[in-house]
Amino acid sequence: MANFIEKLFRFEKRELDRLSREADQIMALDEQMSKLTDEELVGKTAEFKERLAKGETLESIKHEAFAVAREAGWRVLKQKPFKVQIIGSLVLDRGDIAEMKTGEGKTLTCTMAVYHNALAGKGVHVVTVNEYLAARDAEWMGNIYRFLGLTVGVNLAAKDTAAKREAYACDITYTTNSELGFDYLRDNMAPTLEGRVLRGLFFTVVDEADSILIDESRTPLIISGGQKSAASQYQVADRFVKYLRKDRDYEIDIKDKACSLTEEGTAKAEKMFGVRNLYDPENEDLIHRIHQALKANYIMARDVEYMVDSEHKIQLIDQFTGRIMPGREYNDGLQQAIQAKEGVEIKQETVVLATITYQNFFRLYEKLSGMTGTAKTEEEEFQTIYNMKVICIPTNRPVQRIDDDDLIFATHDAKLKALVEAVKERHAKGQPILIGTVSVESNLEISALLTKAGVPHEVLNAKNQAREAEIISHAGEVGAVTLATNMAGRGTDIKLTDEVKALGGLCVFGTERHDHLLR
Repeated sequence: MANFIEKLFRFEKRELDRLSREADQIMALDEQMSKLTDEELVGKTAEFKERLAKGETLESIKHEAFAVAREAGWRVLKQKPFKVQIIGSLVLDRGDIAEMKTGEGKTLTCTMAVYHNALAGKGVHVVTVNEYLAARDAEWMGNIYRFLGLTVGVNLAAKDTAAKREAYACDITYTTNSELGFDYLRDNMAPTLEGRVLRGLFFTVVDEADSILIDESRTPLIISGGQKSAASQYQVADRFVKYLRKDRDYEIDIKDKACSLTEEGTAKAEKMFGVRNLYDPENEDLIHRIHQALKANYIMARDVEYMVDSEHKIQLIDQFTGRIMPGREYNDGLQQAIQAKEGVEIKQETVVLATITYQNFFRLYEKLSGMTGTAKTEEEEFQTIYNMKVICIPTNRPVQRIDDDDLIFATHDAKLKALVEAVKERHAKGQPILIGTVSVESNLEISALLTKAGVPHEVLNAKNQAREAEIISHAGEVGAVTLATNMAGRGTDIKLTDEVKALGGLCVFGTERHDHLLR
C-alpha cells in the first residue's frame, strides 16, 4: 500500500512538473502579446481559425491561444491568470479534472481552455450547477470571449426552442447540467431537425465536477407524457396509510429511505381494499400506490425534499443545490402521492417517454473536463467511469483559511443554543457570518432563533431564491449575517473588503453534515 501511494505521488509530481514547464512556455509569450494593439490581439482569433482551416491542429496553436486569452483577461477584466491557473487550464484542455482550492479563481482558470477549444468552431459548453452562476459567468467571463470576437450564449430553462438553438449556436454556451441533459432528451424526441437545439457534443468544462459527475451521476433525467392511474386512487391510498401505526403496521428503512408494510399492515390493506392477497399479480398497481403513499407520508419531508408554494403546487428542492426545480416532478407516482398527502390538486400521472443519467450523457462528449475544490477522494471513480485523471493544482499563495474541528452536541436544542451564542459573539465584533443548513426547514428554525436573539440577518433558501444575487452581494460586508441552504455553497463568490479581512474574514458555520458528504 505504501509503495502504491508513493508511486501515486511520484506520478502527480511528474505531471505537475511537465505542466509547469508548459505553463512557463505560455508565460514566455506574455511580452510578445502585451505589445500587440487591441486590434492585433483580436485579429489573432481569425488567424488561429485560418491556420486550423489549413490543416494545423488545436494542439499546435495551444500555447499561443492560451497567451492570447490570458492577455485578453488582463485588458478586459484587469485579471491576468497566475501560473497555477494556467496549469489548471492545461489540465482542463486535455480532458481531465483540475482540483483547485476555494478562492483560487476557477472561473478565470477555465477561460484559456474554453477559448482554445472554441476556435474549432464546434461549440464549447461551460456547465454550472445553477442558472444564477450560468448567467453570471456568461456575462462576466463572456466579456473576454466577446472582446476576442467569439459569440457567447446562455441557455436557461425559460427559453423557447428558437432561443435555445440560438444559444447553442454560439461559440461558447453557458448552461446548467440539468437543462443541458433535458435539451439532449428533447432533441432525440423531436420529430423534425428544426425542432432540435443542440449542434453536437464537442468539448465541455463541468464546474463542480464531483457534484455533477459523481454525486449526481446516476440521477436519471426523465421526460414523461401520456396518462396512467387516476388521481382518486392516490387519495384512497393516502387516507389508508395515514391511519397506520409505525413499527406495528409499517417499517421504515432509514438507510435506504424505504417504507414497507408489516404483516399486520398487509392484513389491514387486504381488509380495506377487499382483496384476498395483496401481493397477487393483479394487485400490482394497488401495492405500488400504497408503497408510494407510505414513502410520501413517512420518508419525504416538506421543506426538505419539496415545498408547497403560494399557488398550492408542489415544487421539488434540489438536494445538491438547495434550489427549487420549476417544472420538475417525481416519477412513478411519487409526485401524485405527495400531492395527495398535502391536499393539493393531483396532476394526472404520466408514463416515461425518455430518460438518461448524467453519467451516460456526459460520456457522449468528444472531450470532457471538469474543475472543483474536492475531487481527489473520487479519483478512482473519475478514472473508472470517465477515464479522467485528477490533478491537484497548488495554491498561488499559502492557504489562510482556518478549518476548526467539529463540535458534537448531545441534543439538537443544545447545538442550536451554542450556535446562536457563537453568532452573537462574532456579530458583536462586526465579523460577517455565513450559516449553512441542509434544508429549508432547518433554515427557518434557526432564523426564528436568531430573530428572538435580536440578531439581524438575511435568509436565503428555495423560497426566496429570486433575491439571491442581492443577498450574496452583501454577505461579505461588516456585520452581515447570512443564513443559507446549500444554495450559497458551490460556485458562490462572496467578496471581502480589507476591513473584513482585518476582522478575521468570513466566518462559516455548518450546522450539520450534508447526506451526500457522508458517502
